[in-house]
Amino acid sequence: MLHIVNGDLVAAKLRQGIVQGDILVWREVYPHGPVFLDPAVSDNRSVRAQFLEQTLGIPRSEYIQGSKMQEKTLADFNKYEEVVLWFEHDLFDQTMLCYLLHWFSEQPLLNTKLNLLSIGEYPGIELFRGLGQLSLEQMETLSGTWKSIGTKELDLGGAFWKAYASQDPQQLQQLLIKDTSVLPFAHDAFQCHLSQLPSTHNGLGIVEQTTLEMVRAGIHSPYELFEHVGNKLNNLGMGDLQYWYILKEMSQDPYPLLQIRGLQVFPAYNSAAVSFRNCDVVLTDFGKCVMDGKEDWVAKKGIDEWYGGVHLQGYFLRWRWNSSLQTIHDTGIEV
Repeated sequence: MLHIVNGDLVAAKLRQGIVQGDILVWREVYPHGPVFLDPAVSDNRSVRAQFLEQTLGIPRSEYIQGSKMQEKTLADFNKYEEVVLWFEHDLFDQTMLCYLLHWFSEQPLLNTKLNLLSIGEYPGIELFRGLGQLSLEQMETLSGTWKSIGTKELDLGGAFWKAYASQDPQQLQQLLIKDTSVLPFAHDAFQCHLSQLPSTHNGLGIVEQTTLEMVRAGIHSPYELFEHVGNKLNNLGMGDLQYWYILKEMSQDPYPLLQIRGLQVFPAYNSAAVSFRNCDVVLTDFGKCVMDGKEDWVAKKGIDEWYGGVHLQGYFLRWRWNSSLQTIHDTGIEV
């Protein structure tokens, strides 16, 4: 058997006798940076590697080498009788799951059987963040509970990946209107993804908006902000490096929303910043105006960000998120 999992912590637990067979850790962070229909194409991989290095500090060569190695293992899946996909409910995992379903949908499965273990809760855990929370004993109860993946799962996973990688976010919104229950966690995860787009109200996505609300409510430590924002936006499954990047963007000139007092350096990939724990995050006057809807952050500062396959650039954006209607707003502006 081949077990494909979302992280090293889960893999380490499974290797302690919980499952038999080989384990492939799928190392990706598809909710951050440019996403392409076929990320294995050399040019696409190169663009993504450059972005991840610039924004998260992941070395370009390390990312490219790791991607090639995991793609090689995946390509050899036919030597296994069964493949089990272990993925959780949040966007971090659902993007990986849908990419893999898309990939498998285009392969000759021959005699290999595909299975899925996907959960969004566990008895006794009030806020389920992921499989890494579970003890070895709890993980053992999941072994063998996976279900077969059929044509419906492959087709829907492929549709989600194509919509997610599309340059038109309305493709994803149209898919979310349909019955997607065959992948029970995909709807909420990808709906949460769309809410990260700049809003029609003030140009903030859901992460920036929630961060400002938390600061206004009295949370000023970066690590406490990460914990509270992450808990409230649990469906994102956002990692710390992703959040530090967003916090950095929110605090940079021109038109910063936040001021980070005592800041020397942000934590980076494989590099902790001890002094960062003693920083104090406060709202700027401009941040208060944006919160109140008196200013629009994008209209003032401009933007150059990726949301799946959607690349937003400039000051006047075609695509905005209407938070009150929970829908994509097409401004009709060609950019």
